[in-house]
Amino acid sequence: MQSKGFIRVITVLLVLVCLFYLSFSFVTNSVENDAAASAAKFAATEAAKINKDKASDAYRNAYDSIYDRAYARNLKDVGQEKVYMWYTYNQVREKQIGLGLDLKGGMTVTLQISVADIVRSKAQNPLDAKLNEALAFASQNAGDDFVGAFCKKYEELVPGVRLAQKFITVEGVNANDNNSKVEGILREKTRTDVSRSVNLLRERIDRFGVIAPNIKEMQREGQILMELPGVKEPERVYKLIQTSARLEFYATYDARNLQSAFMALSSEYASGKGNVATAPVKEETAPDVDAAPVAETAQPEAAAAVEEAPAKAPEAAPAGKSLAEMIWSNDMMTLEGKDGKDVQVPAAQYVGGACIGVANESDTAAVNRIIRSAAAKRLLPTDLKCCWSVKGVDKKGVYFQLVALRTSNGEAALGDADMIDNASAELNQFSGSYEISMTMNNDAASKWAKLTRDNIGKQVAIVLDDQVYSFPTVNTAIEGGRSSITGNFTVEEANDLVNVLTGGGMSAGVSIVSHTEIGPSLGQQAIEAGIWSFVIALILLMIYMISFYGFAPAMVANMCLVLNLFFTLGILASFQAVLTLPGICGIVLSLGMAVDANVLIFERTKEELRAGKNVKAALADGYKNAFSAIFDSNLTSVITAIILMVYGTGLIKGFATTLLISIICSFFTAVFISRLVFEALLKKKERTYTFTTRFSRNFLTGTRVDFLGQTKKAWTVIAAITVVIIVSFFVRGINKGIDFSGGRNYVVQFDHAVKTDDITTKLMPMFPDASVSVITVDNDSRVRVSTNYKINDNSDNVDQEIMQKLYAGLKDELNGMSYDNFNVKDEHHGVVSSEMVGPSIADDMTRGAVWSVLLSLVAIALYILLRFRDFSFSMGALVSLAFTSFVIIGFYSLFWGVLPFSMEIDQQFIAAILTIIGYAINDTVVVFDRIREMVGLYPKQNRRDVINKSLNTTLTRTVMTSTTTVLVLFVIFLLGGETIRGFVFAMLFGVILGTLSTIYVATPVAYSMMRRKMAKKSK
Repeated sequence: MQSKGFIRVITVLLVLVCLFYLSFSFVTNSVENDAAASAAKFAATEAAKINKDKASDAYRNAYDSIYDRAYARNLKDVGQEKVYMWYTYNQVREKQIGLGLDLKGGMTVTLQISVADIVRSKAQNPLDAKLNEALAFASQNAGDDFVGAFCKKYEELVPGVRLAQKFITVEGVNANDNNSKVEGILREKTRTDVSRSVNLLRERIDRFGVIAPNIKEMQREGQILMELPGVKEPERVYKLIQTSARLEFYATYDARNLQSAFMALSSEYASGKGNVATAPVKEETAPDVDAAPVAETAQPEAAAAVEEAPAKAPEAAPAGKSLAEMIWSNDMMTLEGKDGKDVQVPAAQYVGGACIGVANESDTAAVNRIIRSAAAKRLLPTDLKCCWSVKGVDKKGVYFQLVALRTSNGEAALGDADMIDNASAELNQFSGSYEISMTMNNDAASKWAKLTRDNIGKQVAIVLDDQVYSFPTVNTAIEGGRSSITGNFTVEEANDLVNVLTGGGMSAGVSIVSHTEIGPSLGQQAIEAGIWSFVIALILLMIYMISFYGFAPAMVANMCLVLNLFFTLGILASFQAVLTLPGICGIVLSLGMAVDANVLIFERTKEELRAGKNVKAALADGYKNAFSAIFDSNLTSVITAIILMVYGTGLIKGFATTLLISIICSFFTAVFISRLVFEALLKKKERTYTFTTRFSRNFLTGTRVDFLGQTKKAWTVIAAITVVIIVSFFVRGINKGIDFSGGRNYVVQFDHAVKTDDITTKLMPMFPDASVSVITVDNDSRVRVSTNYKINDNSDNVDQEIMQKLYAGLKDELNGMSYDNFNVKDEHHGVVSSEMVGPSIADDMTRGAVWSVLLSLVAIALYILLRFRDFSFSMGALVSLAFTSFVIIGFYSLFWGVLPFSMEIDQQFIAAILTIIGYAINDTVVVFDRIREMVGLYPKQNRRDVINKSLNTTLTRTVMTSTTTVLVLFVIFLLGGETIRGFVFAMLFGVILGTLSTIYVATPVAYSMMRRKMAKKSK
């Protein structure tokens, strides 16, 4: 072999580099273990001061909270210390192989920044109807270029429009600029605002305390991917990232002056089934009790501003209730008194001052619908703006105040996202709760002084993102720009609010289009499943190779497998890649595929030995003759892996990255390093390797199967399968996962075995007019619930509503578990993971999946055409791959709901299809390579005989590689966990089908086209 010295140098360098980068993972693990041990000791001591009973909920809750803060503080303290050579802990952590969220727990969130809001804010007239119509169109159809789609549509709606006139206030736009230049400026400004929003989100998450978050912009304009490991309070994160930080200060109305107008509005909308309430409006706003802090997730469905928030589909008003009955009800609320005992207080007691009324959370949507109406615009003052309080006033947090704000020309008296210079959370010694103290900049401070001076004796409302946090009475003018926000905040709520205020305001609204939450207990199970599947697959592969090729040759191949694993992990570490469960499966799968190169070399060497050559010469020719097939088959797998990386997201991209690196490493170890080892062994003394054992010596040798003679029978079966699948597509369809249809998944762990039919029956009434599907996951005590209930509803509390419905439906099976414990994902029972994919991102995923499959087929067909210079081979490969993909999809159509595991068409399934395409073409390339070689050696022989001989001579390799890959996949299928079982089954079925397809589809198609071409030449 030429360049032996170069290969040795590269190998040594690779080993050293991999050792260097892998060492960071060991150092990081050591530091984090020390931090965890210290935090655990501290948390146990402090939690015992609160409650000494370690089995109590109070102790556990205190321990978890203290431990999390102590662990984060320990790592922060050691962050800048040198812990390894000249590297600090923060630098070491960045260079380790990180664990994906599916292995360590956490959450993934895909956000959509409203690019329409950004563009609208730059227009001279944001209320322009045609402009807003163009923005709405672009929001639905823009793809990756929102501004381009908007400008094109606006020019269609308003022929001859000059964009410069519409956006004359934008910096850089001049009155005489043409539309193309204005479009370019808008695009640049929009990207700047999006990038600023990404940086603001990154700052918020950093202050929140998430360790090693991954936040990046995606290809679709305004879309952001956030991967947040270790997060245990997803609700806080959702609130944190969706808050735009629009802080405003309003003068208020005296509700007594609005009572007659609201009575008139109530009468106009009265149902006629009850008398209109006439509860008096009182000046006092608080009884002599202390309201307990309320969980931050308890908010009304329409907590945003009544007039300015995007309109949501309102629920119908409760039968028989008028507006007056809803906001001036005599319901009794539960509050916590000063002595700690519960006190019953009428809801009407909280009405007064700027508070128009108090409504139950279930009535807020109906109230919104009425006070948004045309009648409300006619009967209520034009400068009135109504907003709900951010929290409920009662202990349960279900009664919310409706506050009357007075606007000035439709705006707040004072409001600017960047007017706060400083904010801090401080403990109020009298109430025992936290409040936020703020210092304004000079301009805002003078306006604040004027606002308070003009409203002495009146209430001024502090509003953040159209939610009223407080509306205190002004006793004297406030100079110096100091103010505070009160609201019975917990320390976590106060810190989150400070985080938002000091970071500045978002330039546009933010919506969550998909999210996944995985508890750490589920992550630990995934790690164990991945490790066990890997170890067992590796051992079985080694034993199989020894039993087939003999100890010495097999151990060389096995050594290459281990080196392949070492190089793969080392290179992943050098790229600071994240290891996921599909990534581990990619490594395990690559081991099975890596054997392919060794099998090709060994089978070629056996042929040379049978021809009478000695071992050294046979090995040299074996490597030489197998190289082209190995190179082609690996390159086609690389093509599919690259396409997966480009079009895949999240875990699938991790799988593709790992697979790509493993393929390259396996090529290097199998082709170059194994040859160096063999040459070193043969150099010392003469060896008599036979590359066989008693078991394999005569295995498939001398076969003379007429494969082409079986074409008619095979194609009859193929036609029948095709008809059945087409019928299945029309009758049963396919079971699209939430990746492509949109929806929510919840994995629920019970403490006893349950039946999916019983769970479905319990949940169907909870989710009316929606699909509900329940399947078993891993064992009979764990199920996955899927539903598309309210998937188009973007309201803030819809996730909480669905979780509450899920809990209510399953309550009988939970053996007394509370709702709070049911929704904690680090518990061993209840919801252990959840996932949501919105309809917009589902559409993006569907388009990406279709394009990725089509591009893979075309790319591989083009490569085969370029490599073999024969359209017959290219067409045979294309038809074979298309048929394989078609049958796999059809099989899933036929058997979803029949087999006892998920058979959904989702992102993982598409990844399986692409991987199968890359794998199946390997066998096709090997066969075609042998056909090309045989045709070159025997050009005058009957082409059918040459092709049959080629198929027979490669049969051992075909069976061997298929068997090793099936062996590995079968181990992963059994041990790899439910999250990837459907993916692995598609792979398992595809490997077998792809092998048969090479013999009975690809080769006959190529042969048929060759015959036609030869017939034309003979004429």
